[in-house]
Amino acid sequence: MNSKRYCTGWPVAAALAATVQALPSLAAPLTLDEALRLAEYNAPSLTAQAAKLEAANSAAIPAGELPDPKLLLGVQNFPVGGPDRWSIDQDFMTMQMVGVMQEVPNRDKRRARIEVAEAAVDRAAAESRVERLKVRQATALAWISSHSVERKQALFQDFFRENRLLGDTVRAQIAGGRAQAADAVTPKQEAALLAEQQDELIRLRVQARAALRRWIGPAADEPLAGSVPAWPIAAEGYAHKLQRNPALTAFAPITREAQAKVREAQAEKQSDWSWELDYQRRGREFGDMVSVQFSFDLPLFPGSRQNPKIAARHAELNQLEAEREVLAREHAQQLEEDLAEYQRLNRAVRRSQDSLLPLAKEKVELTMASYRAGKGDLAPVIAARRELIEARLKQIDFEELRALTSARLYFTYGENHQ
Repeated sequence: MNSKRYCTGWPVAAALAATVQALPSLAAPLTLDEALRLAEYNAPSLTAQAAKLEAANSAAIPAGELPDPKLLLGVQNFPVGGPDRWSIDQDFMTMQMVGVMQEVPNRDKRRARIEVAEAAVDRAAAESRVERLKVRQATALAWISSHSVERKQALFQDFFRENRLLGDTVRAQIAGGRAQAADAVTPKQEAALLAEQQDELIRLRVQARAALRRWIGPAADEPLAGSVPAWPIAAEGYAHKLQRNPALTAFAPITREAQAKVREAQAEKQSDWSWELDYQRRGREFGDMVSVQFSFDLPLFPGSRQNPKIAARHAELNQLEAEREVLAREHAQQLEEDLAEYQRLNRAVRRSQDSLLPLAKEKVELTMASYRAGKGDLAPVIAARRELIEARLKQIDFEELRALTSARLYFTYGENHQ
């Protein structure tokens, strides 16, 4: 009795244990590495590619096999006239027949079919690698965008705090007779503009999280943790790795598949054949018989049958070679553009850190000092504060764009070629 209870409760206990083990990973902050791991587990496109690979493997098993044999049943020489008409066992020539027939495609055709199936398996595997690259890259880009939006949102706490301090300063200046009463409205206007920008960031955050959710599912709603990795960008080595890009290397099995289809079409010029073995039963007073026969295809008109198929397969092969060259040139162009963009963004980030941000802060301090001393108006202060806010937001924009560009380069040329 106790044994039965134990056996009945064990699956439930095991399920609870698995659930408890899974809870920490679900509740943990979402780092980039965790997002990449979840994407490989949750992305439907990778599941589809895995099913495609499984299908190709299964389809390759019977590729070189002979067709199924055929069972033959019938009556031969059945009389429909004369004294023995409609009789199945009176005429000595009437026979009840049972037999088997086997079609045998020629050896080259079967070998080509095996090559087509093997190339299809390699093609599915290559396409899975390409899709994995796309998923990981898209996940990284979505995570970086979400991270950057939240960095901007965090800045607005400082912006609103500084705005409140500005409001206190303006009221003190008005009370001391060193500013006009209308100046009291200006900090409020600035606060409204800040709120408008903050609303835009809320929209961008929703979009970024939706993009991330596409790849990793509900875990995209978890709080982000960590920072953007500083991926190494080896510009001088990427040109040599261009031809090993998964999208280009995937053309190798596709080309082999097309070449095998050419050989399969060429094998149509050779005869297929078949054999047939029949057992023929006659009346009891007549002896039974056995028949054996062979048949052969006669490809007598290749100009209108086989040659057009061969030409079509050759054209498909030429199409693949041209498409690969198109893609190679497209990737070469994109690589040069991304490297140039990465260098530009590197300079922009350094310029912002070393020059634009410090100068914007200094300008705010100087204009504020003049305003507090009663030697300047409030308008230059507001303009300088606006420039500083834009400079701080643009700093994050530059860093985000640089991270996005480096992610594209790394996942395409770095991660897969360590």
